[in-house]
Amino acid sequence: MGSYDIQQVCLNGHQITDMYRKYPENKKNHCTICGAETLIKCPTCDKEIPGRYMISATVSSNTIAVIPSYCNNCGVEYPWTNSANKLRQAIIVNSLNKAMQEFQSKENKSQEAILHIEQICSRFHLVVKQLRERHNSRTTLDIEDEYDVQDLFHALLKLFFDDIRAEEWTPSYAGKSARVDFLLKSEQVIIEIKKTGKSLGVKELGDQLIVDIGRYKVHPDCKTLICFVYDPEGKITNPQGIEKDLSHGFEGFPVKVFIIPKGY
Repeated sequence: MGSYDIQQVCLNGHQITDMYRKYPENKKNHCTICGAETLIKCPTCDKEIPGRYMISATVSSNTIAVIPSYCNNCGVEYPWTNSANKLRQAIIVNSLNKAMQEFQSKENKSQEAILHIEQICSRFHLVVKQLRERHNSRTTLDIEDEYDVQDLFHALLKLFFDDIRAEEWTPSYAGKSARVDFLLKSEQVIIEIKKTGKSLGVKELGDQLIVDIGRYKVHPDCKTLICFVYDPEGKITNPQGIEKDLSHGFEGFPVKVFIIPKGY
């Protein structure tokens, strides 16, 4: 019947040797890794720390002995156990802090992006009017349809963002997929552009937005949907009220609606 050799471990839990009897030349008074003192016995009951299993006096198991956390004689934890627990706790806390910092960084980046987009939306009509007033009546971009709105909005986005992805396909929704107008991937924001006209009034805007939300809330890179509605002819009589009604979370999915101009 076999027996166990003795194990030598430093106070910080580094194994010096698990065959203290067989190879006494390997023993150390201090750890070569951290310099801490070493033990071969439990400090409480003086029981030797079990080392590698010896099949016979000269033949040992191929399995290195595991460093125990508690003495198998008195049950008291070894000095390195508390240090190991503290180390594990420190690693967990650091991981959680790092994850929280990354999350907060993404949140801050997204919030900053939304503020920039809101600024573009609020000044969009003033930019349109300024473009019409060119020197010597030179030709300019006139906003006649939704594509014109998209082109100008895209140009204004360039003031703040480098990675602007136009016409990204959304995941399938109700058996269909569609293109979004603009995706800010790193900011996790999708921008949908609309222009009022004969086919887009208040009712149609609300209906389209509900469909848009269904599509975009399953998009892997969308955490916020911004809908910009350009209404130069003032077809929406209560833009502030419509913005308030439509700008809220849909099942936890943030939606912001900006209708510009607002009666001027």
